[in-house]
Amino acid sequence: MSKTILFQGDSITDCGRTCSQDPSASLGMGYPFFISARLQAEHLGDEPTVINRGISGNRVVDLYARWKIDALNLNPDVLSILIGVNDTWHEFSYNNGVEVPRYAEFYRKLLDWTREKLPACALVLCEPFVLETGVVTPAWVNEINERRKVVKDLAEEYRTVFVPFQSVLSAAAAKAGDPAKILGDGVHPTPCGHQLMADAWLKAAADVL
Repeated sequence: MSKTILFQGDSITDCGRTCSQDPSASLGMGYPFFISARLQAEHLGDEPTVINRGISGNRVVDLYARWKIDALNLNPDVLSILIGVNDTWHEFSYNNGVEVPRYAEFYRKLLDWTREKLPACALVLCEPFVLETGVVTPAWVNEINERRKVVKDLAEEYRTVFVPFQSVLSAAAAKAGDPAKILGDGVHPTPCGHQLMADAWLKAAADVL
């Protein structure tokens, strides 16, 4: 394999990596960690380099501000992006969110910039998600659905991998009978939720690994 795989996003991707003083915890304890473990085990002797640059609290505009140093300069072969829930959460809680049209605009800027500087890089666009429990209200769900459409449409337009996290997690929540078993507060995955995400990501991205 010998590829460099970069994960970008917010606290869901970060999952404790920026809070740890242990260099071995640089992947955090979420879906990037589970994905890395699986790929390392399957490609012993030719292991990929997996990097996590998720930062808790980030919105799409925060990604844009640090894109050069935290994405382009790392020259990944595969770049995975999961962003969007804070663009909603920060609006409902702090009146500092990113409206859906502006979210689409800046997301497109990230993709165009990446295609310009790293034309050989495979892009993996991950669907933002919530479940109606904890902090999540029906109004959140409606707005996240709009952001989901933005990401799916961009994935189709740019012919990238699309990871359908919402449908996977919603199905798991229905089976569990309690959405908090999957997303504890409606936003952040439990260990079970992260494992489901890792499995869905590996399935969707198989052709670019």
